[in-house]
Amino acid sequence: MDFTPNADIELIRDAARGICRKFDDEYWAERDAKHEFPWDFYAALAEGGWIGIAIGEDYGGGGRGIVEASVILQEIAASGAAMNGCSAVHLSIFGMHPVEKYGSAELKRRYLPRVADGSLHVAFGVTEPDAGTETLAIRTSAVREGDHYRVRGAKVWTSKALDADRVLLLVRTTPAEECVRRTDGLTLLMADLTDPAVTITPIAKAGRNAVSSCETVYDDLMVHVSDRVGEEGHGFRYLLDGLNAERVLIASEAIGIGVAALRRAVAYANDRVVYGRPIGTNQGVAFPLADAHARLRAAELVTRQAAWAIDQGLSAGAEANTAKYLAAEAGFAAADAALQTHGGFGYAEEYHVVRYWREARLMKIAPIPQELILAYLSHHVLGLPKSY
Repeated sequence: MDFTPNADIELIRDAARGICRKFDDEYWAERDAKHEFPWDFYAALAEGGWIGIAIGEDYGGGGRGIVEASVILQEIAASGAAMNGCSAVHLSIFGMHPVEKYGSAELKRRYLPRVADGSLHVAFGVTEPDAGTETLAIRTSAVREGDHYRVRGAKVWTSKALDADRVLLLVRTTPAEECVRRTDGLTLLMADLTDPAVTITPIAKAGRNAVSSCETVYDDLMVHVSDRVGEEGHGFRYLLDGLNAERVLIASEAIGIGVAALRRAVAYANDRVVYGRPIGTNQGVAFPLADAHARLRAAELVTRQAAWAIDQGLSAGAEANTAKYLAAEAGFAAADAALQTHGGFGYAEEYHVVRYWREARLMKIAPIPQELILAYLSHHVLGLPKSY
Protein backbone atom coordinates (compact mmCIF):
# COMPACT_ATOMS: atom_id res chain seq x y z
CA MET A 1 0.00 0.00 0.00
CA ASP A 2 1.44 3.35 -1.08
CA PHE A 3 0.94 6.37 1.19
CA THR A 4 3.01 8.75 -0.92
CA PRO A 5 1.13 12.08 -1.28
CA ASN A 6 -0.66 12.29 -4.60
CA ALA A 7 0.29 15.51 -6.39
CA ASP A 8 -2.99 15.63 -8.32
CA ILE A 9 -5.07 15.25 -5.15
CA GLU A 10 -3.02 17.93 -3.41
CA LEU A 11 -3.67 20.34 -6.29
CA ILE A 12 -7.40 19.70 -5.93
CA ARG A 13 -7.16 20.16 -2.16
CA ASP A 14 -5.28 23.46 -2.55
CA ALA A 15 -7.75 24.73 -5.13
CA ALA A 16 -10.70 23.96 -2.86
CA ARG A 17 -8.97 25.67 0.05
CA GLY A 18 -8.29 28.71 -2.10
CA ILE A 19 -11.98 29.16 -2.84
CA CYS A 20 -13.05 28.47 0.73
CA ARG A 21 -10.65 31.09 2.13
CA LYS A 22 -12.83 33.75 0.54
CA PHE A 23 -15.73 32.70 2.77
CA ASP A 24 -14.81 32.93 6.44
CA ASP A 25 -16.63 31.88 9.60
CA GLU A 26 -18.45 35.19 9.82
CA TYR A 27 -19.89 34.60 6.35
CA TRP A 28 -21.21 31.19 7.34
CA ALA A 29 -22.54 32.38 10.69
CA GLU A 30 -24.48 35.13 8.91
CA ARG A 31 -25.91 32.77 6.29
CA ASP A 32 -26.95 30.37 9.05
CA ALA A 33 -28.53 33.07 11.20
CA LYS A 34 -30.45 34.59 8.28
CA HIS A 35 -31.42 31.23 6.74
CA GLU A 36 -29.92 32.39 3.44
CA PHE A 37 -28.59 29.99 0.83
CA PRO A 38 -24.86 30.69 0.13
CA TRP A 39 -25.33 31.64 -3.51
CA ASP A 40 -21.97 33.39 -3.95
CA PHE A 41 -20.11 30.42 -2.48
CA TYR A 42 -22.04 28.07 -4.76
CA ALA A 43 -21.24 30.29 -7.75
CA ALA A 44 -17.52 30.34 -6.90
CA LEU A 45 -17.37 26.53 -6.82
CA ALA A 46 -19.37 26.30 -10.05
CA GLU A 47 -17.08 28.79 -11.78
CA GLY A 48 -14.08 26.68 -10.80
CA GLY A 49 -15.72 23.56 -12.27
CA TRP A 50 -15.81 21.75 -8.90
CA ILE A 51 -19.54 21.07 -8.75
CA GLY A 52 -19.26 18.79 -11.77
CA ILE A 53 -16.10 17.05 -10.53
CA ALA A 54 -17.74 13.57 -10.47
CA ILE A 55 -19.93 13.98 -13.58
CA GLY A 56 -18.60 12.49 -16.81
CA GLU A 57 -16.59 14.62 -19.21
CA ASP A 58 -19.11 13.87 -21.97
CA TYR A 59 -21.59 15.95 -19.99
CA GLY A 60 -19.32 18.84 -19.08
CA GLY A 61 -18.04 17.42 -15.80
CA GLY A 62 -14.58 16.61 -14.53
CA GLY A 63 -14.91 12.84 -14.88
CA ARG A 64 -13.20 12.23 -11.56
CA GLY A 65 -14.03 9.80 -8.77
CA ILE A 66 -15.19 9.60 -5.18
CA VAL A 67 -11.67 10.18 -3.88
CA GLU A 68 -11.55 13.62 -5.47
CA ALA A 69 -15.13 14.48 -4.53
CA SER A 70 -14.55 13.45 -0.91
CA VAL A 71 -11.42 15.60 -0.68
CA ILE A 72 -13.30 18.66 -1.93
CA LEU A 73 -16.19 18.17 0.51
CA GLN A 74 -13.82 17.57 3.42
CA GLU A 75 -11.98 20.81 2.65
CA ILE A 76 -15.26 22.72 2.42
CA ALA A 77 -16.31 21.47 5.85
CA ALA A 78 -12.85 22.04 7.35
CA SER A 79 -12.82 25.66 6.20
CA GLY A 80 -15.56 26.44 8.72
CA ALA A 81 -18.37 26.11 6.20
CA ALA A 82 -19.31 22.81 7.86
CA MET A 83 -22.60 21.33 6.64
CA ASN A 84 -23.99 24.65 5.42
CA GLY A 85 -21.25 24.64 2.80
CA CYS A 86 -21.27 20.93 2.04
CA SER A 87 -25.03 20.55 1.75
CA ALA A 88 -25.16 23.45 -0.70
CA VAL A 89 -23.24 21.36 -3.23
CA HIS A 90 -23.31 17.74 -2.01
CA LEU A 91 -26.21 16.55 -4.16
CA SER A 92 -24.97 18.32 -7.28
CA ILE A 93 -21.52 16.77 -6.86
CA PHE A 94 -22.72 13.18 -6.66
CA GLY A 95 -26.51 12.96 -6.40
CA MET A 96 -26.96 12.65 -10.16
CA HIS A 97 -25.14 9.30 -10.21
CA PRO A 98 -28.37 7.33 -10.89
CA VAL A 99 -29.19 9.67 -13.78
CA GLU A 100 -25.72 9.33 -15.30
CA LYS A 101 -25.59 5.55 -14.90
CA TYR A 102 -29.17 4.56 -15.68
CA GLY A 103 -30.86 7.50 -17.40
CA SER A 104 -31.60 7.64 -21.11
CA ALA A 105 -29.17 9.43 -23.41
CA GLU A 106 -31.70 12.21 -23.89
CA LEU A 107 -32.28 12.60 -20.14
CA LYS A 108 -28.56 12.84 -19.48
CA ARG A 109 -28.04 15.41 -22.22
CA ARG A 110 -30.93 17.47 -20.89
CA TYR A 111 -29.84 17.66 -17.26
CA LEU A 112 -26.25 16.65 -16.54
CA PRO A 113 -24.43 19.54 -18.31
CA ARG A 114 -26.57 22.05 -16.40
CA VAL A 115 -25.92 20.30 -13.09
CA ALA A 116 -22.20 20.22 -13.85
CA ASP A 117 -21.98 23.94 -14.58
CA GLY A 118 -24.16 24.83 -11.59
CA SER A 119 -27.05 26.32 -13.51
CA LEU A 120 -29.52 23.58 -12.54
CA HIS A 121 -30.17 23.05 -8.84
CA VAL A 122 -31.36 19.64 -7.74
CA ALA A 123 -32.84 18.16 -4.58
CA PHE A 124 -33.40 14.59 -3.45
CA GLY A 125 -36.81 13.30 -2.37
CA VAL A 126 -36.90 9.91 -0.64
CA THR A 127 -37.80 10.15 3.06
CA GLU A 128 -41.47 10.29 4.02
CA PRO A 129 -43.20 11.25 7.28
CA ASP A 130 -44.37 7.73 8.13
CA ALA A 131 -41.67 5.64 6.43
CA GLY A 132 -38.57 7.35 7.86
CA THR A 133 -35.52 5.21 7.13
CA GLU A 134 -37.75 2.31 6.00
CA THR A 135 -37.46 3.34 2.37
CA LEU A 136 -39.44 0.35 1.09
CA ALA A 137 -42.47 1.63 3.02
CA ILE A 138 -42.81 4.88 1.07
CA ARG A 139 -46.32 5.65 -0.20
CA THR A 140 -45.88 8.54 -2.64
CA SER A 141 -47.49 7.18 -5.79
CA ALA A 142 -47.00 7.80 -9.50
CA VAL A 143 -49.77 6.50 -11.75
CA ARG A 144 -49.10 6.30 -15.48
CA GLU A 145 -51.56 8.27 -17.59
CA GLY A 146 -50.49 8.22 -21.23
CA ASP A 147 -47.12 9.98 -21.52
CA HIS A 148 -47.20 11.28 -17.94
CA TYR A 149 -47.14 10.08 -14.35
CA ARG A 150 -49.58 11.62 -11.88
CA VAL A 151 -47.67 11.99 -8.58
CA ARG A 152 -49.38 12.21 -5.21
CA GLY A 153 -47.80 12.09 -1.77
CA ALA A 154 -45.46 13.86 0.62
CA LYS A 155 -41.77 13.82 1.45
CA VAL A 156 -39.84 15.27 4.40
CA TRP A 157 -36.26 16.45 4.90
CA THR A 158 -35.91 17.41 1.25
CA SER A 159 -32.75 19.53 1.39
CA LYS A 160 -32.54 22.59 -0.91
CA ALA A 161 -36.20 22.24 -1.94
CA LEU A 162 -36.75 26.00 -1.60
CA ASP A 163 -33.84 26.73 -3.95
CA ALA A 164 -33.84 23.75 -6.33
CA ASP A 165 -35.36 23.49 -9.80
CA ARG A 166 -35.71 19.70 -9.95
CA VAL A 167 -35.96 16.85 -7.48
CA LEU A 168 -34.77 13.29 -7.97
CA LEU A 169 -37.93 11.74 -6.60
CA LEU A 170 -38.50 8.15 -5.48
CA VAL A 171 -42.10 7.06 -6.04
CA ARG A 172 -44.10 3.86 -6.00
CA THR A 173 -45.40 3.00 -9.47
CA THR A 174 -46.71 -0.41 -8.42
CA PRO A 175 -48.50 -0.92 -5.09
CA ALA A 176 -46.39 -2.94 -2.65
CA GLU A 177 -49.09 -5.60 -2.28
CA GLU A 178 -48.86 -6.30 -6.02
CA CYS A 179 -45.07 -6.78 -6.01
CA VAL A 180 -43.26 -10.10 -5.64
CA ARG A 181 -40.55 -8.35 -3.63
CA ARG A 182 -40.81 -5.17 -1.56
CA THR A 183 -37.88 -3.75 -3.50
CA ASP A 184 -39.92 -3.89 -6.72
CA GLY A 185 -42.28 -1.23 -7.97
CA LEU A 186 -40.21 1.83 -7.02
CA THR A 187 -39.25 4.35 -9.69
CA LEU A 188 -37.03 7.44 -9.89
CA LEU A 189 -38.33 10.60 -11.57
CA MET A 190 -36.68 13.93 -12.29
CA ALA A 191 -39.64 16.04 -11.19
CA ASP A 192 -40.20 19.79 -11.44
CA LEU A 193 -40.12 21.42 -8.00
CA THR A 194 -41.28 24.78 -9.35
CA ASP A 195 -44.64 23.40 -10.51
CA PRO A 196 -47.65 24.87 -8.62
CA ALA A 197 -48.71 21.29 -7.83
CA VAL A 198 -45.80 21.12 -5.37
CA THR A 199 -46.17 22.75 -1.94
CA ILE A 200 -42.87 23.35 -0.14
CA THR A 201 -42.72 24.11 3.58
CA PRO A 202 -39.39 24.61 5.38
CA ILE A 203 -38.85 22.68 8.62
CA ALA A 204 -37.56 24.66 11.61
CA LYS A 205 -34.43 22.90 12.83
CA ALA A 206 -31.48 23.23 15.21
CA GLY A 207 -28.75 23.95 12.69
CA ARG A 208 -27.53 23.97 9.09
CA ASN A 209 -30.03 26.70 8.41
CA ALA A 210 -28.38 28.20 5.33
CA VAL A 211 -29.68 25.13 3.49
CA SER A 212 -33.38 24.49 3.91
CA SER A 213 -34.86 21.13 4.89
CA CYS A 214 -38.44 20.91 3.74
CA GLU A 215 -41.67 19.01 3.63
CA THR A 216 -42.78 18.71 -0.01
CA VAL A 217 -46.34 17.78 -0.91
CA TYR A 218 -47.11 16.55 -4.43
CA ASP A 219 -50.76 17.09 -5.31
CA ASP A 220 -51.37 15.70 -8.81
CA LEU A 221 -47.96 16.70 -10.15
CA MET A 222 -47.65 15.59 -13.76
CA VAL A 223 -44.21 14.25 -14.73
CA HIS A 224 -43.48 13.32 -18.35
CA VAL A 225 -42.30 9.76 -18.92
CA SER A 226 -39.13 11.16 -20.51
CA ASP A 227 -38.15 12.38 -17.02
CA ARG A 228 -38.07 8.82 -15.68
CA VAL A 229 -34.65 7.50 -14.70
CA GLY A 230 -34.09 4.08 -16.25
CA GLU A 231 -36.82 1.46 -16.19
CA GLU A 232 -40.03 1.68 -14.28
CA GLY A 233 -39.95 -0.31 -11.05
CA HIS A 234 -36.16 -0.44 -10.70
CA GLY A 235 -35.62 2.78 -8.76
CA PHE A 236 -34.63 1.16 -5.47
CA ARG A 237 -31.80 -0.77 -7.15
CA TYR A 238 -30.59 2.44 -8.76
CA LEU A 239 -30.49 4.12 -5.37
CA LEU A 240 -28.58 1.28 -3.73
CA ASP A 241 -25.86 1.58 -6.35
CA GLY A 242 -24.79 4.95 -4.97
CA LEU A 243 -25.23 4.42 -1.23
CA ASN A 244 -21.63 3.44 -0.50
CA ALA A 245 -20.35 6.56 -2.24
CA GLU A 246 -22.76 8.69 -0.24
CA ARG A 247 -21.50 7.14 3.00
CA VAL A 248 -17.95 8.12 2.05
CA LEU A 249 -18.87 11.69 1.20
CA ILE A 250 -20.79 12.09 4.47
CA ALA A 251 -17.80 10.67 6.34
CA SER A 252 -15.49 13.19 4.68
CA GLU A 253 -17.79 16.04 5.67
CA ALA A 254 -17.91 14.87 9.29
CA ILE A 255 -14.13 14.68 9.40
CA GLY A 256 -13.89 18.19 7.97
CA ILE A 257 -16.14 19.60 10.69
CA GLY A 258 -13.98 17.89 13.31
CA VAL A 259 -10.85 19.41 11.78
CA ALA A 260 -12.40 22.90 11.85
CA ALA A 261 -13.47 22.51 15.47
CA LEU A 262 -10.10 21.15 16.54
CA ARG A 263 -8.28 24.03 14.84
CA ARG A 264 -10.26 26.60 16.81
CA ALA A 265 -9.91 24.66 20.05
CA VAL A 266 -6.13 24.42 19.75
CA ALA A 267 -5.84 28.13 19.01
CA TYR A 268 -8.00 28.98 22.01
CA ALA A 269 -6.11 26.59 24.30
CA ASN A 270 -2.84 28.30 23.32
CA ASP A 271 -4.16 31.84 23.72
CA ARG A 272 -6.44 31.60 26.75
CA VAL A 273 -4.44 32.28 29.92
CA VAL A 274 -5.84 31.26 33.32
CA TYR A 275 -3.82 31.19 36.53
CA GLY A 276 -0.88 32.63 34.66
CA ARG A 277 -0.53 29.99 31.94
CA PRO A 278 -2.27 28.87 28.73
CA ILE A 279 -5.05 26.41 29.46
CA GLY A 280 -3.52 24.05 26.88
CA THR A 281 -0.78 23.39 29.43
CA ASN A 282 -3.28 21.38 31.43
CA GLN A 283 -3.58 17.74 30.44
CA GLY A 284 -7.30 17.89 31.18
CA VAL A 285 -7.57 20.26 28.22
CA ALA A 286 -4.76 18.94 26.02
CA PHE A 287 -5.52 15.22 26.15
CA PRO A 288 -9.13 15.38 24.86
CA LEU A 289 -7.89 17.43 21.91
CA ALA A 290 -5.07 14.99 21.20
CA ASP A 291 -7.56 12.12 21.44
CA ALA A 292 -9.88 13.91 19.01
CA HIS A 293 -7.00 14.37 16.57
CA ALA A 294 -6.11 10.66 16.71
CA ARG A 295 -9.72 9.60 16.11
CA LEU A 296 -10.10 11.98 13.18
CA ARG A 297 -6.92 10.63 11.57
CA ALA A 298 -8.07 7.04 11.99
CA ALA A 299 -11.48 7.84 10.51
CA GLU A 300 -9.85 9.61 7.59
CA LEU A 301 -7.71 6.60 6.74
CA VAL A 302 -10.74 4.30 6.64
CA THR A 303 -12.63 6.86 4.56
CA ARG A 304 -9.82 7.15 2.02
CA GLN A 305 -9.63 3.36 1.76
CA ALA A 306 -13.39 3.16 1.12
CA ALA A 307 -13.25 5.92 -1.52
CA TRP A 308 -10.38 4.18 -3.28
CA ALA A 309 -12.23 0.85 -3.29
CA ILE A 310 -15.33 2.43 -4.81
CA ASP A 311 -13.30 4.12 -7.54
CA GLN A 312 -11.65 0.77 -8.31
CA GLY A 313 -15.05 -0.88 -8.71
CA LEU A 314 -14.51 -3.09 -5.67
CA SER A 315 -17.09 -4.16 -3.10
CA ALA A 316 -16.95 -1.49 -0.40
CA GLY A 317 -20.05 -1.93 1.75
CA ALA A 318 -18.14 -2.75 4.93
CA GLU A 319 -15.55 -0.04 4.36
CA ALA A 320 -18.04 2.70 3.47
CA ASN A 321 -20.34 1.96 6.39
CA THR A 322 -17.41 1.74 8.80
CA ALA A 323 -16.11 5.06 7.50
CA LYS A 324 -19.45 6.78 8.00
CA TYR A 325 -19.79 5.40 11.53
CA LEU A 326 -16.27 6.26 12.70
CA ALA A 327 -16.20 9.68 11.02
CA ALA A 328 -19.55 10.76 12.48
CA GLU A 329 -18.38 9.71 15.95
CA ALA A 330 -14.97 11.35 15.57
CA GLY A 331 -16.33 14.57 14.06
CA PHE A 332 -18.84 15.10 16.84
CA ALA A 333 -16.33 14.14 19.55
CA ALA A 334 -13.91 16.75 18.19
CA ALA A 335 -16.63 19.40 18.10
CA ASP A 336 -17.72 18.50 21.62
CA ALA A 337 -14.13 18.67 22.90
CA ALA A 338 -13.72 22.04 21.19
CA LEU A 339 -16.84 23.39 22.87
CA GLN A 340 -15.66 22.08 26.25
CA THR A 341 -12.23 23.67 25.73
CA HIS A 342 -13.89 27.06 25.27
CA GLY A 343 -15.90 26.63 28.46
CA GLY A 344 -18.81 29.06 28.64
CA PHE A 345 -17.55 30.87 25.56
CA GLY A 346 -18.07 27.66 23.61
CA TYR A 347 -21.80 28.27 23.93
CA ALA A 348 -21.46 31.75 22.45
CA GLU A 349 -22.14 32.02 18.73
CA GLU A 350 -19.24 34.41 18.15
CA TYR A 351 -16.70 31.64 18.76
CA HIS A 352 -18.33 29.44 16.08
CA VAL A 353 -17.63 26.09 17.76
CA VAL A 354 -21.25 25.75 18.86
CA ARG A 355 -22.25 25.98 15.18
CA TYR A 356 -19.79 23.19 14.36
CA TRP A 357 -21.15 21.22 17.31
CA ARG A 358 -24.73 21.46 16.05
CA GLU A 359 -23.80 20.47 12.54
CA ALA A 360 -21.46 17.64 13.59
CA ARG A 361 -24.29 16.17 15.67
CA LEU A 362 -26.40 15.97 12.52
CA MET A 363 -23.99 13.46 10.99
CA LYS A 364 -24.89 10.86 13.63
CA ILE A 365 -28.52 10.76 12.47
CA ALA A 366 -28.36 11.69 8.78
CA PRO A 367 -28.64 10.50 6.13
CA ILE A 368 -28.74 7.26 8.10
CA PRO A 369 -28.49 6.84 11.89
CA GLN A 370 -25.52 5.17 13.51
CA GLU A 371 -27.72 2.32 14.71
CA LEU A 372 -28.54 1.23 11.16
CA ILE A 373 -24.84 1.33 10.30
CA LEU A 374 -24.18 -1.03 13.21
CA ALA A 375 -27.08 -3.22 12.07
CA TYR A 376 -25.43 -3.50 8.65
CA LEU A 377 -22.01 -4.34 10.09
CA SER A 378 -23.33 -6.84 12.62
CA HIS A 379 -25.32 -8.73 9.98
CA HIS A 380 -23.35 -8.36 6.74
CA VAL A 381 -19.82 -8.33 8.18
CA LEU A 382 -20.01 -10.27 11.43
CA GLY A 383 -22.64 -12.74 10.25
CA LEU A 384 -25.04 -12.16 13.13
CA PRO A 385 -28.80 -12.70 12.63
CA LYS A 386 -30.63 -9.86 10.93
CA SER A 387 -32.29 -7.60 13.48
CA TYR A 388 -34.96 -5.98 11.32
